[in-house]
Amino acid sequence: MSTQATVHQTKWWSGGKSPFNLEYGKLMMWYFLMSDAFTFGAFLISYGSIRFSQNFWPDPNVVFNAFPGMGHANLPLAFVSVMTFILIISSVTMVLAVHAGHKQDKAGVIKWMFWTIVGGLAFLGCQAWEWHHLITGEHAVLVKDATGGAYIDMVGQTMGGNPWGKLVHDNTAVLNALNDTATSKHTLISLAHEFPTDQAKGLSHEALEKMNNSQLAGMVDTARAHIREKGPIAFGGYFYGITGFHGFHVFSGVIINLVMLIMTQKNVFHNKGHYLMIEKAGLYWHFVDLVWVFVFLCFYLI
Repeated sequence: MSTQATVHQTKWWSGGKSPFNLEYGKLMMWYFLMSDAFTFGAFLISYGSIRFSQNFWPDPNVVFNAFPGMGHANLPLAFVSVMTFILIISSVTMVLAVHAGHKQDKAGVIKWMFWTIVGGLAFLGCQAWEWHHLITGEHAVLVKDATGGAYIDMVGQTMGGNPWGKLVHDNTAVLNALNDTATSKHTLISLAHEFPTDQAKGLSHEALEKMNNSQLAGMVDTARAHIREKGPIAFGGYFYGITGFHGFHVFSGVIINLVMLIMTQKNVFHNKGHYLMIEKAGLYWHFVDLVWVFVFLCFYLI
């Protein structure tokens, strides 16, 4: 007696257009975006692990409260909100470019791709200003030396320095640090300019230059100076690393969109009879916008 095995093959789709029938290039773009999402996810998970293992982390309302032309105008998150708005609008113009491509509207594709590129460049310009402001900005920090003493130094937000530590509430410690010989005259003059006592108000830079360090220390209103300790160094590394990685993606997207714009002007897609490449570039651009939402949440809101 023989036994015959019967193989049953399941037909997963019958009738109509298969939902799995994707164009090859679009499928490959989705694969790339999925792998890129894993990369960003790993970075953000690593950032979260380090952040929540620290006893103190810089307050984004304090770090990101500057605005171009207004300095630290106590406008927390105003500038980064402008950056986010620009990126969202560029995503809208990309949608309109893809829609124009579906209608074989060459002029519409050119117009909306141009504005998408403008939005990407505007975002990169804003990010460049923010980085420059953070790196070159000078903030008073109380630094403890090896002998147990302390002095005041002006520190910018770099990979190796973080001026956004805890506030120093001990005025005596601040006064002692101001009078320490390690505190430079440049630091004392900067503080006397930014946080002058009633006696120092109206004094010119030249007048302050003529004073010695002990006199300058008395010209600083320590109650308003907001002297801080040094913050966790990891903040700078993660901030510049992750926002820089995202900025690189935006820059790459601008280059891709520029190439798509030139190809559209040269009738490459019109002669092919479709604008699928515009749709693929749109997928990448929307991914970049989506990633920014998570970067914005992790660094600027939480």
